[in-house]
Amino acid sequence: MHQNYIVADPWSIVEEGFVPERFKSSESLFSIGNGAMGQRANFEEFYSGPSFQGSYIGGVYYPDKTKVGWWKNGYPEYFAKVLNAPSWIGINFYVNGELFDLNTCLKVDKFRRELNMKSGYLSRSFKCITWQGIALKVEALRFLSMDETELGVISYRVTALDQSVELKFEPFLDSGIKNQDSNWDDDFWKTTAVNHNKGRSYILAQTHKTDFKTCTYMYCELKVDQNKSQFDLAAEEENCLKVQSSVKLEKGQTAELIKYGGYTTSLNHSEDALVKAADRCMDIATAKGFDTLFNEQEKAWDTIWATSDIIIEGDVKAQQGIRFNIFQLNQTYSGKDARLNIGPKGFTGEKYGGSTYWDTEAYCLPFYMLTKNQEVARNLLVYRYNHLERAIENAKKLGFNSGAALYPMVTMNGEECHNEWEITFEEIHRNGAIAFAIYNYVRFTGDYDYLKEMGMEVLIGIARFWRQRVHYSENKNAYVMLGVTGPNEYENNVNNNWYTNYIAKWCLEYTLSQLEKLRDGAVEEYDRIKGICALTEIELEQWREVAAQMYFPYSNEHQIYLQQDGFLDKQLKPVSELQSDQRPINQKWSWDRILRSPYIKQADVLQGFYFFEDHFSLEELERHYNFYEPFTVHESSLSPCIHSIQAAKLGKMDQAYAFYLRTSRLDLDDYNKEVEEGLHITSMAGTWLSIIEGFGGLRIENDKLSLRPQIPEQWDSYRFKINFRGRIISAHVDRNGVELHLKSDIPMSLRVFGKKIELAPDKTIKV
Repeated sequence: MHQNYIVADPWSIVEEGFVPERFKSSESLFSIGNGAMGQRANFEEFYSGPSFQGSYIGGVYYPDKTKVGWWKNGYPEYFAKVLNAPSWIGINFYVNGELFDLNTCLKVDKFRRELNMKSGYLSRSFKCITWQGIALKVEALRFLSMDETELGVISYRVTALDQSVELKFEPFLDSGIKNQDSNWDDDFWKTTAVNHNKGRSYILAQTHKTDFKTCTYMYCELKVDQNKSQFDLAAEEENCLKVQSSVKLEKGQTAELIKYGGYTTSLNHSEDALVKAADRCMDIATAKGFDTLFNEQEKAWDTIWATSDIIIEGDVKAQQGIRFNIFQLNQTYSGKDARLNIGPKGFTGEKYGGSTYWDTEAYCLPFYMLTKNQEVARNLLVYRYNHLERAIENAKKLGFNSGAALYPMVTMNGEECHNEWEITFEEIHRNGAIAFAIYNYVRFTGDYDYLKEMGMEVLIGIARFWRQRVHYSENKNAYVMLGVTGPNEYENNVNNNWYTNYIAKWCLEYTLSQLEKLRDGAVEEYDRIKGICALTEIELEQWREVAAQMYFPYSNEHQIYLQQDGFLDKQLKPVSELQSDQRPINQKWSWDRILRSPYIKQADVLQGFYFFEDHFSLEELERHYNFYEPFTVHESSLSPCIHSIQAAKLGKMDQAYAFYLRTSRLDLDDYNKEVEEGLHITSMAGTWLSIIEGFGGLRIENDKLSLRPQIPEQWDSYRFKINFRGRIISAHVDRNGVELHLKSDIPMSLRVFGKKIELAPDKTIKV
């Protein structure tokens, strides 16, 4: 059974009712962020019930020493951890001298939490009777500014419902924070100063080892009616700073506390300027005030939604799902800083270390490329180019040479920091995803300059790795790749994973073709790159030979490519024959049993058919889909979206819709029973793809945009927008066809259902 407590709403995520057992899940689901920082939806006030506290700063991490039972040569020395940062949201309050705790109240009524996606804020409200028998109403609203990304704002209101009451508010900063996922239970932070000056509070802290320096700050205002109260210093401890102010409320009166807080870091400021930068944030906040900052937040999100929104008519849960995914993607990454990237959990939890995976290139790049300006997507590729030297070092540690580059499975700074051997050493297909992202970006944007400036060097490093990673098999008379893990992580240390072999062959061929294109059209650039990389004709000929003679396991009986050499040796029992109490198998079975089973965690062969669909016929896709999907347990968040796109292409719209609903509501309905650990941010881009590429049928064909829209029977219509090479194309799809509108000064042509269509500026056409 999936969870089902989120109220269906097109623009909000809503929780109603006080149920502490689900609060950890809600803390994930209601997380907020602004691309530079983020936080779980923890209560501002003290709460003694179950909670997973979490606040995070983009780019700030700690190299947690690797913890394994048996050290193997080549292991990364550390696993990078996104740090649970000092908290600035805390607002304890006392009722007639007693600390308020929602967990000990005699009664909690009308508890409601809302993540408003249209305007970008988190709110919470409830009525309660404290253990002393005092009736109160509490309303909290919080947002992280999309414009001033070092600033967050809280409005916290307490109303006396049935009698007068003495309230003491105690806002605080806390740097005594530890990660729940620390390998050795280390302290990651060292507090260096705790200061309070003229109503403003600061905690200066730095990370151990990586030496990131931060200033966590706050400034508070309290008013009852129009009467303002001052805050005085209450405590200045080693890792904590508290201020306090007391008021008396008559029955029906409300006290409102406005708290401004956030972080300034050494990523953006010199160490001696952190407090000054924090003061600037507080100057802006106090000059504008809550209302103006809130209005600016609404406008910022209006701008985001103007290009990224997808509107679904007739299916509220599907609508809520896609907007939730789009909202979280925009909260996680804005593209303003090429030093940052997209962690699988974003700012919503600590699992996976918060680092960068191949998910970014395979799934996230198209979303940012087609909903924002191309510079945002370009920055994701600049990130990898800036880490090329580290990728070469990573390969060298494993015995590769001559400029071969192995991009890390997990990274913060370009170094490999994943400490599971079957991933670190074997899941090398991630190299191919980075090469594919370069190809994908160039074909969508036409930004060929990126290839000349940066991309070719990355491709050459990756091609060199593939050349060295294969070897020639006399038995098979072909080049083989042994000891790998494909996208299906339920098979480790297999030989000739088809997807890995295929993407390696493609990468070699693509790199060669782009070098030839440079040689024919930009000789100076070709000579420059050839000189920088010390390329020789002998090496290029070796690449051609490997690509031409790559081995691919194939079954003549089934007329399909095999996922790996030994796949047909397994007991081929489909997922439909598994008992429900055995699912998910990753929580029910031993790893040994999983590895021997035919069950597929996520698209593997079908991932290759997704990337390279123009290499295969529709009949080939259908054979492979019909063979592999019945063995797929979809226990990776990255699985349903690819299957939705493939099912839509095959006209299997019932399956396509079911997979879409699963990917769009993966976290909202907690399909994988793990949402309390954080959200699946990178797979959310796959949700967007399942509509745009799956139902919308968007492709690039012969350098032109192409659409082949379909509509699930559960929907009345849907609308989406695409930013294609600086032009905004709006599409409205219903059962009668598709209506297109071009927002541009320049006309353009595209294909719809295979037919060439001319779009004129600011004109609408129906096909």
